[in-house]
Amino acid sequence: MQSLIPPYGDQLVELLVLEDRAAAIRQEAFAMPSLDLSWTQICQLELLLNGAYSPLPGYLGRADLDSVLKTLQLADGRAWPQPVMLAVAAKAAQALQPGQAVALRDGEGFMPAILHVAEVWPADPEAEAALAEAAGVPLAQPLAQPGEYYVAGRVEGVALPPRHDFPAVRFTPRELREQFSRRGWRRVLASQPGRPMHRPQLEFVLQAAAQHEANLLIQPAAGSDPVLESSHVTLVRACQALLPRLPGATAFFALSPMIPLPAGPREILLRAVMARNYGVSHLVVGGETQDEGMRRRGQDYACLPSPHRGGGARGEGEAQPAQTGGDQQSAYFDRCLQAIAVTLVPFPRMVYVEDRDEYLPQEQAPAYSRKQVMGGQELNRRLMQGLKIPDWFTYPEVVEELRRSYPPRSQQGFTVFLTGLSGAGKSTVAKALAVKLLEMGGRRVTLLDGDIVRKNLSSELGFSKEHRDINIRRIGFVASEITKHGGIAVCAPIAPYRKTRRDVRDMIECWGGFIEVHVSTPIEVCEGRDRKGLYAKARAGLIPEFTGVSDPYEIPEQPELAIDTSRYSVDEAVQSVILKLEHEGYLH
Repeated sequence: MQSLIPPYGDQLVELLVLEDRAAAIRQEAFAMPSLDLSWTQICQLELLLNGAYSPLPGYLGRADLDSVLKTLQLADGRAWPQPVMLAVAAKAAQALQPGQAVALRDGEGFMPAILHVAEVWPADPEAEAALAEAAGVPLAQPLAQPGEYYVAGRVEGVALPPRHDFPAVRFTPRELREQFSRRGWRRVLASQPGRPMHRPQLEFVLQAAAQHEANLLIQPAAGSDPVLESSHVTLVRACQALLPRLPGATAFFALSPMIPLPAGPREILLRAVMARNYGVSHLVVGGETQDEGMRRRGQDYACLPSPHRGGGARGEGEAQPAQTGGDQQSAYFDRCLQAIAVTLVPFPRMVYVEDRDEYLPQEQAPAYSRKQVMGGQELNRRLMQGLKIPDWFTYPEVVEELRRSYPPRSQQGFTVFLTGLSGAGKSTVAKALAVKLLEMGGRRVTLLDGDIVRKNLSSELGFSKEHRDINIRRIGFVASEITKHGGIAVCAPIAPYRKTRRDVRDMIECWGGFIEVHVSTPIEVCEGRDRKGLYAKARAGLIPEFTGVSDPYEIPEQPELAIDTSRYSVDEAVQSVILKLEHEGYLH
């Protein structure tokens, strides 16, 4: 009799210890050093603890890391596609030694687990990327940042990280397997959307489940921080709105604690490992529409090595043979996929066939028929402008959820971020702009000028590169909160570093608009306006790390606007920003 697919490695390896041992660990932890994990690291830890990363007993060591990068295998020969690493700052790592136990904590001090340290070594993102490239299966993103260290070892779990959002539909792999077994399910096809599903996605997964004679699991990726980055809340609500359209006896809805992974062959294989541990035998990859606000990179079957991409599903149960001609990527991919033994079901390019009122793969649509498609960019435009979204593309209940979370731009908050040299005219333009926006009405306006922030938010900071960076990130955080709640933030710091400005943009754009304005006044003009004599002191060596003199100003690469205040008056500069905001739809 056919049974549910067994876990990867034939045994579900859950790292949560029994209560007696958990109580002992809690006592021992008082004397242990601690590592504070980021939210992404907490999600990864949860997948270790609940068995989704079975059969891993913890974070990979150096030999396993090198082997996985080179061959998609652990050092002992077991297939494994993606390194699972714990990267920490150098300062934290230097206090750790092999043989030591360290408490792993979240941002509030809660301890889900301890780590028995086996190895500590510096990360080398460039070398790791080169190893993966040489194998023909590149990394979709770095495993660590330059200067970070890896800490490897066995994990003992005390409790799963607390989750307060949608608890009724959160299941561990064991719990989900029990749900399937109680229902008599033996073959399960899963869709793990990282963005809301629309009509083409839903119709395809229903057809695919029927084609493979499988039950259907809709398992959205719901690992992101529900307070600081709540995109998954809309995703879950939009998916839940579709539940009445699913066959109740053969479909199930549950959440995954993972954060949507970037598109890449290794990441798809890792999703297949997790899917198998949850009891899934068939996994849909690709087919997501990039909705406004859902800015994380989602799954894309185009990154699959041939022959796994294209219009049809793979054959039942077995991986396709590797291509001839030395296709190393396909060879490693196929070998790993064959070991994982989950059937990948690529999502083809779907078109709406108006004559039939149904979606079909593009190559199956009759040549004479009227066909329509809508991409993410067009969906974004309609959402942002409050335009009708046609019923042939999505369902009214999904549109309702999207409009609740992503109102038209004229109702969204936004940030205007002016950056430039000292004396460029940022503060003058920012103040005049804030007054003009207040005069227009409709939203509350907050001015976050550099001097104001220094006095009220960053008074303890100096002017070193590190402190200037902290100051800009504080401004970005406050602006993101203002934007999140529908207000307008006008910021006017020097903000000399591109990476910091990009990070601030990322903080804000998931909640609303971000307009970067480079106040590009030449340094000679700025110096001539310098009433405080700061440039003269900097050139005399009296002020270290002064932007434009002894420390660089990195010119914005693609600002929304560039304004030279030596050529334009304050009123003209403000008018340029207002016109840009109107053009982008943020102002009526």
